[in-house]
Amino acid sequence: MSKQFVNRSVIFLTVFTTLLAFFSLANAQVSGEFTQKMKPSLSGATGWVNTQPLNLKDLRGKVVLIDFWTYTCINWRRTLPYIREWASKYKDQELVVIGVHTPEFPFEKETDNVNSAIKEMHISYPVAVDNNNAIWESLQNEYWPALYLFDAKGKLRYQKFGEGDYQESELKIRELLKETAAADVPGGITTLQPEGIEAAADWGNLRSPENYLGYFRTQGFASRETIHPDKPVVFSVPDDIQLNQWALSGEWKMSAGKIVMQKKGGKIVYRFHARDLHLIMGPATPGTTVKFRVLIDGKPPGPAHGLDIDSDGNGTVTGQRMYQLIRQPGNIEDKIFEIEFPETEQGVEVYDFTFG
Repeated sequence: MSKQFVNRSVIFLTVFTTLLAFFSLANAQVSGEFTQKMKPSLSGATGWVNTQPLNLKDLRGKVVLIDFWTYTCINWRRTLPYIREWASKYKDQELVVIGVHTPEFPFEKETDNVNSAIKEMHISYPVAVDNNNAIWESLQNEYWPALYLFDAKGKLRYQKFGEGDYQESELKIRELLKETAAADVPGGITTLQPEGIEAAADWGNLRSPENYLGYFRTQGFASRETIHPDKPVVFSVPDDIQLNQWALSGEWKMSAGKIVMQKKGGKIVYRFHARDLHLIMGPATPGTTVKFRVLIDGKPPGPAHGLDIDSDGNGTVTGQRMYQLIRQPGNIEDKIFEIEFPETEQGVEVYDFTFG
């Protein structure tokens, strides 16, 4: 399965029953074929950050943790505190952490965007920029996030797809470090309580799966007007939006991978059930900013506002990234989310809803 057809939430099974909505895929088990996989060549990287280009010779005799990521992925973002901690904690014990940034959206190939994300997220370990998917394909990877752990001889000994199982992953790192005769491996398993956008998802209240907004992969689109791919259409919002349905108001153009507002006053409405709501978006015209306002059930979000808006729901799109718009306190119920772009003629492009 190529990454162009992988929904990041495919690592979770949607279960709309009395049980949790999502479950992580089980870790791959060690087998003969599994243990024969070797460290991939890094020569396909299109760039490097925080280091000179690395190659297999540089990594000889070291334990290597490869972390596939893309900067708008909320599932990966929630793993980042652990990756940063392991890179720092074990850097003197021959562990090399390499973040492989393989983009999902076209704007994630832009060097300035990747560098800004690395700086904002305080990533100091080496990052390979994998714009041509060379490293991704060499390991036949399909997921963000994904961890591949190689021993000092270069053999793949452990892999993990998706969030969670941090203790298990760290125990495996420690095991391989001890095999290298690093007797002074720091004691204790890392215990973290990440905050802000990196806080663990509220899995018990998560009833809304990730949803892409382009016509190729979107689900639950409720506006009744006919979609004309890549052409402007004036949409309206029906009165009866159900859970995990969404609709547009105003003039928008829907392409395969995104929607683009054509005239000011456009609105997106989404009925969701989750603590957190994120939206991946950016200005349609590079270098511009786009003001917006968010409402929940027709009112300002107040204490339910996310990091990228104030309590009145006001925010500004300043770049192409993921915006945390809602973090609800207390009991979680179905809510109607609205985001309106009232002032700009410059346009905004919107890619993806994610929840947590």
